[in-house]
Amino acid sequence: MPSRIANHSCIAVPAHAPAAPALAALVLWALGATAPAHAAAPAALESADGMVVTAQHLASEAGAAILRQGGNAVDAAVAVGYALAVTHPCCGNLGGGGFMTIHLSSGKNTFINFREKAPLAARADMFLDSHGSPIGDKSVNGFLAAGVPGTVLGLETARREYGTLPRSTLMAAAIRLAQDGFILTRGDVDALEAGTTEFRKRPNVAAIFLHQGAPYKPGERLVQTQLAATLRAISADGEKAFYQGHIADTVAAAARADGGLLTTQDFAAYSVTESAPLYCSYRGYTVLSAPPPSSGGVTLCEMLQVLEGYPLGTLGFHSSASVHLMTEAMRHAYRDRNTYLGDPAFVDNPIERLLSKHHTDEIRALIQPHRATPSSALDTGTAAAEKATTTHYSIVDVRGNVVSATYTINDDFGAKVIAGNTGFFLNDEMDDFTAKPGAANMFGLVQGKANAIAPGKRPLSSMTPTIVLKDGKPVLVLGSPGGARIITTVLEIIVNIIDHSMTLQEAVDAPRIHHQWLPDTLAGEPYALSADTVRSLTEMGYHVVPLEPWGTGNAAEAIGVAPADWVQAKALGFPRPGVLYGASDSRAPAGSAAHP
Repeated sequence: MPSRIANHSCIAVPAHAPAAPALAALVLWALGATAPAHAAAPAALESADGMVVTAQHLASEAGAAILRQGGNAVDAAVAVGYALAVTHPCCGNLGGGGFMTIHLSSGKNTFINFREKAPLAARADMFLDSHGSPIGDKSVNGFLAAGVPGTVLGLETARREYGTLPRSTLMAAAIRLAQDGFILTRGDVDALEAGTTEFRKRPNVAAIFLHQGAPYKPGERLVQTQLAATLRAISADGEKAFYQGHIADTVAAAARADGGLLTTQDFAAYSVTESAPLYCSYRGYTVLSAPPPSSGGVTLCEMLQVLEGYPLGTLGFHSSASVHLMTEAMRHAYRDRNTYLGDPAFVDNPIERLLSKHHTDEIRALIQPHRATPSSALDTGTAAAEKATTTHYSIVDVRGNVVSATYTINDDFGAKVIAGNTGFFLNDEMDDFTAKPGAANMFGLVQGKANAIAPGKRPLSSMTPTIVLKDGKPVLVLGSPGGARIITTVLEIIVNIIDHSMTLQEAVDAPRIHHQWLPDTLAGEPYALSADTVRSLTEMGYHVVPLEPWGTGNAAEAIGVAPADWVQAKALGFPRPGVLYGASDSRAPAGSAAHP
């Protein structure tokens, strides 16, 4: 199938655009950066025997090896989760948490929530000064920023409930990669270099992630013997090793010495939940995604249901008309996200109302043809931000079991602290709470009271591990890092495939746009918007700004499952029926797709 991007003349968005340019200046800015048209995206990896796509090639291979040994998709997902904690330390983790959406070959769909929790000593005002103003750094760096990690119990729960192989088999690759080390590629080094300044502030961190005091270089070997010891303990005793005993004691002691709140009681009290995924439909497809405490599924489904009323395919990829409609859907959905959603153990989330036909019709009625809706015209609320350095992975096995998993430590290397000799970074997920209604977090999200800090509460997340079904069978498994941008990334990949008939790799690589209600800006990656489109959108009242590309550790991963029916497969952009296609985002050069 010919590329729908290849013949789309695009422009490069400069790194720094005027904050509020006049129309003439904005047009000159766009026209002055005209670039050649994109070439067609490379072909996605094909397989009939299973597929694993992750943000780090060694982790992908660890998952594929488990499939070769007869393990199922959940087994592979557990192996990948532990391997990424070694090979992708900016984002993969033992010290964070996340979500896993699962479709089993039996037809069962389930969702495992292992999001972090606030310590029991947390307070709503813990990141405010004496004047009631947020103290930004405290919620980002250091032990006070850390919530109770959920990854280990999340992976162990998935393995125990739905896996088939023993824990020791699933963790063997991660232990070997930590103990023996692995050779760093340019993509690996690019991710590590982002933490250099903070590494130097903590001797036990610098001893691992700096090479004789300097950043690592491609071709050098990163060895993590302390992390290997922690992984061996978990391999031997499961979650008990992590949430009781030496590891929990060490984290609690380090937190106490550094002004943090984490205690052994917090670790012992941690729990995961399992529930049904959130469901919605889009143009005959069923979308399974993450319910609260993720905002991802609700916000994604709200946008899709609004857009289903418009002929996006006819309007064209990133035409001014399609961008207008997508942006308005984003604006309204993010307003609802930031105002109403929170941890369901603490907040009554109005999901039924937000995803009702009545609410969808209300939003469409407010969308004016050829005119932007000022965010200030919507009901006031508050928004907050999440860090972009999450990681996602997608897995399908030969039996038809599917896992879409996203987990995070929030910022690059989380809180930038490692407790003693445990070897893993702790998260800075406390920044995902609303420190103060109306004040933006590090992702620029302005959130409300529903996401306020409370003891034992899970912060609202944008992670959106998603599975798309057709007639009850999976056709697309996807997700992304990117903080607040995660949801719009997943939205665009789905729209690119279903509405614009892109191939899987084209859909993942295509340049993206983003709007999150506040700030009231329409952001576009380089090559996302043509000069004429920028001009048209500006005339509609949009404030168009450049958006840096999602980079290493911030890129989508997807698997396409081509239906056996040739016509259906071709309609989804899959060249051959009955084949698995794996697409690793070109924005993350360390990532890869792998098959058994």
